[in-house]
Amino acid sequence: MTRRKLQEKRGLAFGIAVAIVKPTLLATTRRDWSGGEHIPAEGGCIIAANHLSHVDPLTFAHFVYDHGRLPRYLAKAEVFDIPAAGWIVRSTGQIPVARMTAGAASAFAAAVDAVRAGKLVIVYPEGTITRDPGLWPMVGKTGAARIALATGAPVIPVAQWGVQELLAPYAKKVNLLPRKTMTMRAGPPVDLSAYDGRDLTPEVLKSATSDIMDAITAQLEIIRGEQAPAVRFDPKSAGVKEIGNPYEQTERERRRKRGHR
Repeated sequence: MTRRKLQEKRGLAFGIAVAIVKPTLLATTRRDWSGGEHIPAEGGCIIAANHLSHVDPLTFAHFVYDHGRLPRYLAKAEVFDIPAAGWIVRSTGQIPVARMTAGAASAFAAAVDAVRAGKLVIVYPEGTITRDPGLWPMVGKTGAARIALATGAPVIPVAQWGVQELLAPYAKKVNLLPRKTMTMRAGPPVDLSAYDGRDLTPEVLKSATSDIMDAITAQLEIIRGEQAPAVRFDPKSAGVKEIGNPYEQTERERRRKRGHR
């Protein structure tokens, strides 16, 4: 496993976050990391990863940090309103995303600026924790592809597995014992050369996004020793809500069900 020393100045907020998070993860989890040499040691880049748990931004940040880079996420805007945590995410240069709103465009512009400034930006192309019944990557949104094609920066696909045993999707109780292994596997940059010089039409973005999701899924197949479903899960076509807990009924749904009794 290749690890690198951090070259970028991390600042006070990153220093506080590392001092709290890293010792906690070292004490409570095991790590099985591979492919870290594919993460550029410097310069702007995008890391595209699958999303399994509310805690994986922390375990994934550990992987990135120990390979010499400061992680900057496209993170849901609600996190920025949490006391203390909100200060940390703002001060460490995380990028707020107002999901399912017109404001998401400003996040794209901020991410492009960050990559052009030589930062590493982490994107969960699925946009939320996977709804796939087998926890395979879902159909992706076009953000990672848009940033990559706008900047020319490499997209590094990374698959993670095991964090869902630490905190299951939308669960509220962390399962610390026995200690869980956080498996991370990075692959080589996604080849997006077929899109060079082309207008960023919906068709181009959809195709480039599919290439990115294919690359993430290929790494996860290696980790799991299984083959992913031939057709990628699509929440829209499956009638599953795209954000929030898909298993939680809304008050309107509860009233409707009571009315049918």
